[in-house]
Amino acid sequence: MGYPPDHSSHAASAPQPTLVSVVRERLRLKHYSLRTEQSDVGWIRRYIRFHGRRHPREMGAAEIEIFLTALAVDRKVSAATQNQALAALLFLYREVLGVELRWLDGITRAKDPERVPVVMIYTLVLNRGGRGVVSPTGR
Repeated sequence: MGYPPDHSSHAASAPQPTLVSVVRERLRLKHYSLRTEQSDVGWIRRYIRFHGRRHPREMGAAEIEIFLTALAVDRKVSAATQNQALAALLFLYREVLGVELRWLDGITRAKDPERVPVVMIYTLVLNRGGRGVVSPTGR
């Protein structure tokens, strides 16, 4: 003789895990580093706050484009920072929410500063004697 089945659902009374805890769990399951976890959770929180605390399920590619463009235009973040935010949001949508996003073509990309190569000419160093290294332009 056994006990009658318990029809009171304990699962219904259990609190739902937060989005952040689900993101952390998925990152750990995939063996991401702690620093990556902290960074991704930070970007996801900024994204949600930027859009007035709307749930990411209610948003999509258009909201991601708006957020990333605002990072580049208003906050003037570097391209690497914008890419990090994009990677965190793609992880959220693909791995946690199971949503495939269309390619984000409307993003204004942050620009890396143009790097001017520095070239030291060996003969200039030798021919200057005790005066040290002098610019090839003579300045």
